[in-house]
Amino acid sequence: AIADQAAKYLHMSGTDFYYNPMVDLARRLDETSPGSTPKKVFFGNSGAEAIEGALKLARHYTKRQTIISFYRSFHGRTYGAMSVCASKAIHRRHFSPMMASVQHGHYPYPLRPFFGHRNPEDEAAACLEFINDHLFKMLVKPDEVAGIIVEPIQGEGGYVVPPANWLPGLRQLCDEHGIMLIADEVQAGVGRTGEMWACQHDGIEPDIIASAKGLASGMPLSAIIAKAEIMNWEPGTHATTFGGNPVCCAAAIETIDLIEGGLKQQAARMGQVLMSGLQGLVDKYDCLAEVRGRGLMVGLEVVKPGTAGTKGADYPGDKDGDGRNWLVDQCFEHGLLLLGCGENTIRFSPPLVVSEAQVHKAVEILETVVRQYKGG
Repeated sequence: AIADQAAKYLHMSGTDFYYNPMVDLARRLDETSPGSTPKKVFFGNSGAEAIEGALKLARHYTKRQTIISFYRSFHGRTYGAMSVCASKAIHRRHFSPMMASVQHGHYPYPLRPFFGHRNPEDEAAACLEFINDHLFKMLVKPDEVAGIIVEPIQGEGGYVVPPANWLPGLRQLCDEHGIMLIADEVQAGVGRTGEMWACQHDGIEPDIIASAKGLASGMPLSAIIAKAEIMNWEPGTHATTFGGNPVCCAAAIETIDLIEGGLKQQAARMGQVLMSGLQGLVDKYDCLAEVRGRGLMVGLEVVKPGTAGTKGADYPGDKDGDGRNWLVDQCFEHGLLLLGCGENTIRFSPPLVVSEAQVHKAVEILETVVRQYKGG
């Protein structure tokens, strides 16, 4: 698809003239997006650019200022995106002041519940109550909030999968107050979790979706997908020269065809194989606290050996970021490419075409390294 499009033409600024790949891709994104509401699409080049546009759109449509995000969230490193981040201090260090009118709430983390509820749905309810009882009463009235931006699964924050009532609860809260619900699907979207969009697992329709990364299989492309009535801004309000490049659009169309043609089901199947294998390691080694994820977006939390249960029966153990980093480095030496996320979690995010044999090999390599870490 890339070679065919490159042979025709490489660039035309979609700000000035539409061309077939751009229109065809917008139609495919409309067809595959959650819900039945008609959508409009704006194309950019990166995830951070999509987030910036989504924040602008929420403010423009509502004529309000405040954005609510969540602790441990990551949305990008440009100024607006950085301002709604709250996962690592290094992302914001020496860059203040941030964008004004941003507040942060708590994202439910079932393994380490901020409000102390061991039942995940009770913890999610407490996080929702914090918005109503703290943010809305003490910091900003809901009629001043333009949007709530949320990752359906937290990425950089630790591959945290929220309870089933979290996203529907946010959807209800936004509906009650005319707030735009912005889903950051940059990392979780486009088939990775076993659905086209991660928010589809919980049956919600966001007002605005930001997508990038896997959208064009490595080509620089992002998209803002929004309900048509919302993305009704005047010409000149938002634009970009290179967003929606025809070669990138052609790659994205082919990608979506492959995702919808079976790769999202493949991601779901291989994710089950991977999580089953990793759960076997969690059951054997006390330096591993939990495996969590959906599809091929899987996190494995690393803790200091012997610390589970030391601060209560449900205590998962002390976070071990140094141990996590050692495991990741040693896996690299053994031919397994992994990354960290959060303070102490290993992220598994393989290509959606990964085979079952490759998944088993990855688990085998990891176990070899864990044994070395444990001194055996």
